[in-house]
Amino acid sequence: MEKILIATDGSEPSREAVEFGLALATEHKADVTFVHVVPPDEYMYTGRLGPAVPIQHGEPIDESETALNEAAETAKAAGVAYTLERIAAPTVDGIIGIADKHEADLIVVGSRGRGAIGAALLGSVSRDLVGRATRPVLVVKTTRVPVSA
Repeated sequence: MEKILIATDGSEPSREAVEFGLALATEHKADVTFVHVVPPDEYMYTGRLGPAVPIQHGEPIDESETALNEAAETAKAAGVAYTLERIAAPTVDGIIGIADKHEADLIVVGSRGRGAIGAALLGSVSRDLVGRATRPVLVVKTTRVPVSA
């Protein structure tokens, strides 16, 4: 395994996916691409126009993409080579497109664990990725339970 794509949106499940994907990358000496997909309606709502472009190291990332900053910092700390991508697209299509562009050997994504009813009503990115991607998909289920006060 040489290339791993990790989807991140800043949620706790995606943070766990970043950590797990980076551990795999370290073990296999693989390069990582982090992708943050902004659905087109959110992309337009935030006022950003034009096609999304890959982010180069050191290029400023706007505040809506702190997930990429966090992933980059985690990768730096782990000593893993990475690239960042942000795109406006339907989420699953965007992840698959970037995985194909980078010829990823594996797609890593977190799961919110909404359950069958929540997934049926809201959709499930991880479920749709597993069903539609032609590349292997690893779904990292959240293991951290929030502490209530």
